Amino acid sequence: MNLITIRDLSVRLGGNPVLSHVDLSVDTAEIVTIVGPNGSGKSTLLRAIIGAQKPTGGQITRAAGLRVGYVPQKLHIDPTLPITVERFLNLPHRVSRATWRAALDQAGAGDLAGRPMAGLSGGQFQRVLLARALMNDPQLLILDEATQGLDQPGSAAFYRQIETLRRDLGCAVLMVSHELHVVMAASDRVICLNGHVCCHGTPEHVAQAEEYRALFGTGTQGALALYRHDHNHSHDHGTCEDHSHEAAE
Repeated sequence: MNLITIRDLSVRLGGNPVLSHVDLSVDTAEIVTIVGPNGSGKSTLLRAIIGAQKPTGGQITRAAGLRVGYVPQKLHIDPTLPITVERFLNLPHRVSRATWRAALDQAGAGDLAGRPMAGLSGGQFQRVLLARALMNDPQLLILDEATQGLDQPGSAAFYRQIETLRRDLGCAVLMVSHELHVVMAASDRVICLNGHVCCHGTPEHVAQAEEYRALFGTGTQGALALYRHDHNHSHDHGTCEDHSHEAAE
């Protein structure tokens, strides 16, 4: 079942085209990763999906009653603010102890409830943000470069947690990431974005695409040679298109 369907989406910021004629869909329980160079419109696309950015054209259709969890690229909290993880998860409205406890456990952060937010490591902080996104039992989990600033082991552990969540909760995942070797192996489908959809399809297909290679080179080939993911979806292998215009994020 389609959770999100996007048709012919365009966004202009300050009169400049950022996204042009983007088509995208996300189905139940699949992991879809958006990759692209800096300024390609990745974060703008996610903001449009969650309703924080108004499109200038096209249509975004959501499944009726769709529950979405969102993990931002970064969140600044005043380090002098004496707020614990438990208190943070209960803002702006209190939730049941069972709810936030379960979310922390699902995010792999079950032992952090009493810790001050200002004292968390980067990886711990992102897992708390993930827990917050999980509290409404999302059908679609959206991640905007959620591992930015983490070291490689921290990033790998975070993405393993995402795969576990998809398996255990059955939620779909739509994520933006710059860590190509990790996300290519963790994804069912990859969408290469550069203001428009350059290529899309299975990780193996996109890694071979001419426009993808023009943007990123061939550095993901070693990782994909070890790719062992069982695709349980009926998507086609994907397509590639050659466009020359550039967009700013």
